[in-house]
Amino acid sequence: MLTVRSLKSYYESICALKAVSLHIEKGEIVTLIGANGSGKSTLLNSIIGLIPRITGTILFEGKEIQGLSSYTIVKLGIALAPEGRQLFSPMSVLDNLILGTYHYYSFKNRQKLNDKIEWIFELFPLLGKRKKQLAGTLSGGEQQMLSISRALMSEPRLLLLDEPSTGLAPKIIENIFRTLTELKEKTNLTIFLVEQNVNLALDICQRGYVIETGQIILSGEKEELMNNKEVLRAYLGKE
Repeated sequence: MLTVRSLKSYYESICALKAVSLHIEKGEIVTLIGANGSGKSTLLNSIIGLIPRITGTILFEGKEIQGLSSYTIVKLGIALAPEGRQLFSPMSVLDNLILGTYHYYSFKNRQKLNDKIEWIFELFPLLGKRKKQLAGTLSGGEQQMLSISRALMSEPRLLLLDEPSTGLAPKIIENIFRTLTELKEKTNLTIFLVEQNVNLALDICQRGYVIETGQIILSGEKEELMNNKEVLRAYLGKE
C-alpha cells in the first residue's frame, strides 16, 4: 500500500531524514519506534505532504505522492492524527468532526455526513455525549479521541498516528488502542503508528521499524523486535 524509498527530508539546511526506506501492506498495523528527535514525526509529516523540502520516492497504492499537496494526499486516502492533537479549540466537537470531511463535504451528501458522525459516536461514545462541547474544554483523552475521529472522518485507507498515548491515563490508552485494533479487524484499515509506549505499540502491530538520528536501523516482525537485545535495552528497559 505504501512504499517509501530513499527519503530525505530537510529543515532548511538540516537533513532530518537520511535515505529512509520502508513499506506497509494493506491491512497491517506497522509501528515506528525511536527516541525523541529521531525523525518519527518528520517521517509522518513527509508522507502527508507537510515537509516542503524532500527527495526520494513515496508511493501510495502505486501512485507517486511525493510533491503533492496535503489536501490532495488526504483526498487520495491518507490521514494524519498529529502529535499534540492540534484541534480547533474554540469550535465544538461536532464542528471539528465536520472539518475532517472538507475534501468531500457538500449539502448533497448530508446523509453520508450524518452516518459518518453516528459511526464515530459508536466508536467513541464519550464524543457523542460531548458533541456540543468546545474541543478545548475536553479532557486529554477525549481530545485524543477527537483527533483520531477527525482523521477518520476523511475516510482514509491509511491512518497515520503520531504519539496517541502521550499524557493519557492507562485506562484511556487501553480504550483507544482497543478501538484501533477493532477498526483494523472490522474495516481492514491500515495504520502506521508512532508511539512512545513501545510495549503497547509492539503488542498491537504486525511489524515495526526502529529509527535513530533520521535512519532506519532495524526492522522486523513484532516477535523479532520484542526479542532483539538492542530494543530490549534501549526501549523496554531490559538487559
